[in-house]
Amino acid sequence: MLRQFLSIMARYLRPYRKYLVWSVVFNFVSQWLNVFSFVVLIPILNILFRIDTTVYEYKEWTWDTLSKDLVVNNAYAWVQELIDVHGTFLTLVIMGVTLIVMTGLKTAGYFASLAVMVPLRTGVMRDIRTEVYNKVLRLPLSFFSEERKGDIIARMSADVQTVENSVTSSVDMLIRHPIAILVCFATLFAVSWQMTFFVLLVAPVSAWIMGVVGRKLKRQSASVQRQWGGIIAQLDETLGGLRIIKAFIAEKKMQKRFRDINDVYRKDVNAMYIRQSAAHPMSEFLGTIILVVVLWFGGSLILNDSRLIDASTFIFYLVILYSVINPLKELSRASYQIPLGLASMDRIDFILKAENPIKEPENPQPVPSFEKEIELHDVSFSYTKGRNVLKHISLVVPKGKTIALVGQSGSGKSTLVDLIPRYHDVQSGEVLIDGKNIRSLRISDLRSLIGNVNQEAILFNDTFYNNITFGVENATMEQVIEAAKIANAHDFIMESENGYDTMIGDRGGRLSGGQRQRISIARAILKNPPILILDEATSALDTESERLVQEALERLMKNRTTIAIAHRLSTIKNADIIHVLHEGEIVESGQHDDLIAKDGYYKRLYDMQQL
Repeated sequence: MLRQFLSIMARYLRPYRKYLVWSVVFNFVSQWLNVFSFVVLIPILNILFRIDTTVYEYKEWTWDTLSKDLVVNNAYAWVQELIDVHGTFLTLVIMGVTLIVMTGLKTAGYFASLAVMVPLRTGVMRDIRTEVYNKVLRLPLSFFSEERKGDIIARMSADVQTVENSVTSSVDMLIRHPIAILVCFATLFAVSWQMTFFVLLVAPVSAWIMGVVGRKLKRQSASVQRQWGGIIAQLDETLGGLRIIKAFIAEKKMQKRFRDINDVYRKDVNAMYIRQSAAHPMSEFLGTIILVVVLWFGGSLILNDSRLIDASTFIFYLVILYSVINPLKELSRASYQIPLGLASMDRIDFILKAENPIKEPENPQPVPSFEKEIELHDVSFSYTKGRNVLKHISLVVPKGKTIALVGQSGSGKSTLVDLIPRYHDVQSGEVLIDGKNIRSLRISDLRSLIGNVNQEAILFNDTFYNNITFGVENATMEQVIEAAKIANAHDFIMESENGYDTMIGDRGGRLSGGQRQRISIARAILKNPPILILDEATSALDTESERLVQEALERLMKNRTTIAIAHRLSTIKNADIIHVLHEGEIVESGQHDDLIAKDGYYKRLYDMQQL
């Protein structure tokens, strides 16, 4: 567990080393001031209870003769001089003021040690969130088809928050409390090494007990975070499917499913919190045992008139020992908190360390423009090993031509076009642009050549203007308006309350399907790519919307190389060539009239649609 914690800290603390250094400095200052403030207790006790009747005389010293006994002797001599000159009560007042000043300085150092760690904690969490978000953007689409979206959101939100509440907050404790323990034990050894050695024989037992419980807590935390991911996934599915849930009167079914998940989560959280709640009372109990054992041991020395320690010094020893117990309790709390964060960090690392099979080439070839053709040469692809979605596909898309892909659902049409921008990589064969394997091109250069209009228009909760200019830098308002006009979108945009500055709602929810699609087309027009991929861009629209969108698409396709996927065969009659896919293979190719004349698979599809 400690190795994993240190590994995480090594990954993220490097930019914040100066805060760590200042924290160490302030904590050392605070802890030594803490010890010195308690040292004042010894003469105060001696004065109040007249415990020490020894007459002390000031002794000259040099660095060679400096020792603990000499420092103690001269301190006591100075206190006796104060009593002789100012009286007992005034000396007591001076010692009390000294205690107040030392405590004030100690608490100021403590505050500074906490404040200097705030930028570190917030900075580390910002870096983790940024790293996770950036990795999500880089991962291939296949990663998200295999994982529940709700679970990924839980890893990016709840798990990151747990890391902040446990791991990064423990960094401060792991600096402050070891320093406190080191300073206090150095003081305890200086006061009585015999008693301190006795303490060290007893303490490791309690540390071992804490370690056993902490390891079990990490396993419970991992289970809790998995259950929370399930809850987020259920919420996401419910919000996305409310219309269907209501239409099929499935509210009770969804309520039962959510209740079952929520009950399991509650059960796991109960077990985790109960174990976590045991940290403080257990450490309190074990600390009290240690304190009482030391009290017995030290008390026996004093009662037997041992010269190892006197009564006032023993009280000071107990105060310092009690000061050690609190840091030990906090460290035990950290030993409970850290496993929670490590379990969450394991879930975050599932994303951060996920392998991205879409690799950038080491020496990418330049792609100044698209000049000749796209070619798929003997391409095969599968999502799962042994089950090919595409089988030995070969086709050529000449520049300026429109190629259509048709076939039943699941025949591999969308998968085929996803290979061109490298959303997936082929298992065998190759995809070429102007004779260059797309794996040899920089991914951003490749995708800059391609525009997409999908069946589901993917829009963002932003303005019309920002959705149209998405991914296009420095676009002018005139260019945006021109793109919107070509896409048949300008009129309904201007009819909205704030024109191009109108917010369109979550995923464009304030727009109709046809309006969303036309905004998507305007975005593609503004990008002005030489290659265009249309994935069933009109299949989900009514007749009027389809007419407007089809007009916009025809303007968009003009002078561009287009690959169109279509279920409605009437929309691709004029394609230069139509490829018919069936179970991952091209079974027919040709123009519309030629394929009708063949009286084959395409003719059957066409006849079914006419009926």
